Amino acid sequence: MTTKRLLVGISGASGAVYGIRLLELLKEAGVETHLVISRAARLTLAYETDMSVSDVEALATVVYPEQDVGAACSSGSFRTLGMIIAPCSIKTMSEIASGTTTNLVSRAADVCLKERRRLVLMLRETPLHLGHIRSMAAVTEAGAIVYPPVPAFYARPQSIEDMIDHTLGRVLDLFDIEVGTVRRWSGKSRKSDSI
Repeated sequence: MTTKRLLVGISGASGAVYGIRLLELLKEAGVETHLVISRAARLTLAYETDMSVSDVEALATVVYPEQDVGAACSSGSFRTLGMIIAPCSIKTMSEIASGTTTNLVSRAADVCLKERRRLVLMLRETPLHLGHIRSMAAVTEAGAIVYPPVPAFYARPQSIEDMIDHTLGRVLDLFDIEVGTVRRWSGKSRKSDSI
């Protein structure tokens, strides 16, 4: 596989902007994206953004309907770098943790795990109860990376967009994809020496 190809899932959790911006960054980086948007995500997009579903789909290279269980990405023979679900709902994570997939988002994620490909779940929920934490442990034991979108304040973000871009840049680091949005830590600053 010479072209970098990444699966992107957008679930119904709050934080649709993470999925949208992820697609924008990957497009700018020349990465081939295969997108699945859940039914609940379509509602969240309408609540949280001014973009239509078709606007978001236009950012991807290939789009699959949520119920298309015969899609290319539902097979392990379809080669990818892996998958990012941004944002990832507790429901989606729990399906992946149990291996009981009900749509193409969780099925494609399940395929990544069985093929030992990288799977990153940008989990959007707080606070967490014990069932959530057990599901987080189960997907981690299966090989996924649970990556809640927690802002890095050492980067001194000046806007919400800065926080989103930094977080997504760090997520893409996990796939060795550089998009130029991470302010890298280089040790403590001179300013802090005097404290």
